[in-house]
Amino acid sequence: MTENKSNTALKVLTGVLAVALIALSIYTIKFYNEEKENKEILQKEKTVIEDELNELIIKYDEAIDENEVMDQDLVNARDRITRLLDSVKDNEANLVMISRYRREIGNLKAEKDRLFRVVDSLSAQNQQLSTSLDSTSVALQERTRFSDSLRNTNQSLSTKVDKASRLKITGLKGEGVIVRNSGKLVENDRTGRIDQIRTCFTLTANDLADTGEKTMYVQVYNPENELVGDQIVVQHEGGAMVYSASSKVFYEKDELDVCILSNTDEDKLLEGTYKVYVYNDAVLLANGSFSLR
Repeated sequence: MTENKSNTALKVLTGVLAVALIALSIYTIKFYNEEKENKEILQKEKTVIEDELNELIIKYDEAIDENEVMDQDLVNARDRITRLLDSVKDNEANLVMISRYRREIGNLKAEKDRLFRVVDSLSAQNQQLSTSLDSTSVALQERTRFSDSLRNTNQSLSTKVDKASRLKITGLKGEGVIVRNSGKLVENDRTGRIDQIRTCFTLTANDLADTGEKTMYVQVYNPENELVGDQIVVQHEGGAMVYSASSKVFYEKDELDVCILSNTDEDKLLEGTYKVYVYNDAVLLANGSFSLR
């Protein structure tokens, strides 16, 4: 009798361990697939960033060959971009890295425009004042150094203010919805029934943020990393980006609930996990996921 009870208990324990092992295997496979999808998306963004940095380096090389004025400033700027490119190549793509390098590319492009304007201006002045006294040349160099110092100070202050005033969001949620004839939206997670994908979130209160109209964008990727939606192409300072949908909201520094609807294409509505990314213009604010069946 005791031996029968022991055998029964052993069988039960073996069954429980088998079920646990299967559950662990399913969770591991799902986690691996999600990680793989994220890495593919981020790797594409990383490649775009590398291409843009290479283009900047080429433009600086051309400017250095054509200009003798401020050659060293151009070389220094080009070397900073080269170091940044090496850093991008050496680091594995992740959400924080992509967002940081996007901002740095915007700053580098703005710096390039300012430097090239200074180069053009100084080249013209150099031609006009080529016969001037050495003291005039010294004064011009001092003026250039002062402008560089002032620009660096302004950039540092601008960066700090920009970080503090940036919009932030909470409660990010993606879901499929059915659109009734009355216009009412009903949540549904079946790919064969949904009409649109709704992305909802809350803009948090921020006294340092600017009041006014804000353009919010969303990217929705299906389980095969295909962009779902209207394929909206927007030119930003850091380059072109493609979104699923957009919406303009009026922000008054208080909490604001926002929902954005993305149109759907039956061919792209697949069962599985979807990724959603929310942007304010070109700035990535948050990302999340949801599932359809």
